[in-house]
Amino acid sequence: MAPLEPWEKVMISAEEFIPTVHGQMQCTFCHSGVQAEDKETAHEGLIARPSESTAENICETCHKDQAATFANSLHSTQGGYWTTINARSVPEDHFELQEMFGNHCESCHTTCGDCHVSQPASVGGGLIEGHMFNATPSMTRNCTACHGSRVGNEYLGKNEDVRPDVHFRQARMTCVDCHTGAEMHAEDAADMAQAHRYEAVGTACADCHPNVVDGSDGVEMHTQHADDLSCQTCHSVSYSSCDNCHLEVSEETGNPFYKTDGTYLTFYIGKNPLLSATRPYTYVPVRHVPIDPNSYSFYTGEELQNFDALPTWVYATPHNIQLETPQNESCEACHGNADIFLTADKVSEGELDANQPVIVEEIPAIDLIDSGN
Repeated sequence: MAPLEPWEKVMISAEEFIPTVHGQMQCTFCHSGVQAEDKETAHEGLIARPSESTAENICETCHKDQAATFANSLHSTQGGYWTTINARSVPEDHFELQEMFGNHCESCHTTCGDCHVSQPASVGGGLIEGHMFNATPSMTRNCTACHGSRVGNEYLGKNEDVRPDVHFRQARMTCVDCHTGAEMHAEDAADMAQAHRYEAVGTACADCHPNVVDGSDGVEMHTQHADDLSCQTCHSVSYSSCDNCHLEVSEETGNPFYKTDGTYLTFYIGKNPLLSATRPYTYVPVRHVPIDPNSYSFYTGEELQNFDALPTWVYATPHNIQLETPQNESCEACHGNADIFLTADKVSEGELDANQPVIVEEIPAIDLIDSGN
């Protein structure tokens, strides 16, 4: 996404904006400042991002229901990051990790305005449509502006030799067709503040494809595997994995920065590390996340003491769904095919202990096909 020109960031279309509900309100109602013709006077006490503070969120004045739960949403708290950081660390390192988080992660915190009126601050900000408030966020200028390097590239087909997701290619579905406002605002979650994104209540594949789960579509593979394989196991294709992210502060500029060993395309099936009533599958796609024992050592001065507490190959739901994929061409494409499973030989030696929950020790055999497994 190209950066906005300075005038694009602030230009308001009076003709379009003023007739709207928000346009009928005084600018100072949301932005404070002083109603004056002189620019310097008018900008005294100006609040550029009125929805920035969850404690004094101006949007709550009119949108009480949404604001009441959004404070606990993952977009607001970034609790999903802390769920994994806390699991791999110890309380003694918490102060240093708070500093790390503030320098490198907190800028991705999302406000109401980042989804409904402007581009997210983490990608440069700027009004979307002359200060028009959009009930539905823009897929490219809001959603994938932040979730672009992985989700956006997969869904829109920007990875080399990988087609766009069938839901985008055939139906032009956008993010909010599956990730509803209720999910984004945490309306269906009691407390998502310290949870993980896979605990959020969202749209499941079966909500739109119920005949797949109950076997009424007549596809033998669905009858055999609806309970033990996630949908993506058969219907996603190659997706991004990353290695070894290190977070530091530049000695020359004083600015925080990060570096990784690169991004590459993979497709591996592993054991399900998030086994639950809503995710009962034995096998799921797994992707490598950019973490290693020294990722935060610039701040803590030591390796993550509980690095092995979580896998580095994690549960994945790639956004590149296809009807036909290499692994659903035939039963033999998976059964007896060691190349497609995350076996110990594909995991680096230093990460073997961490990945025991996802490593496949025994490849499903060819002879299991006839027995219905």
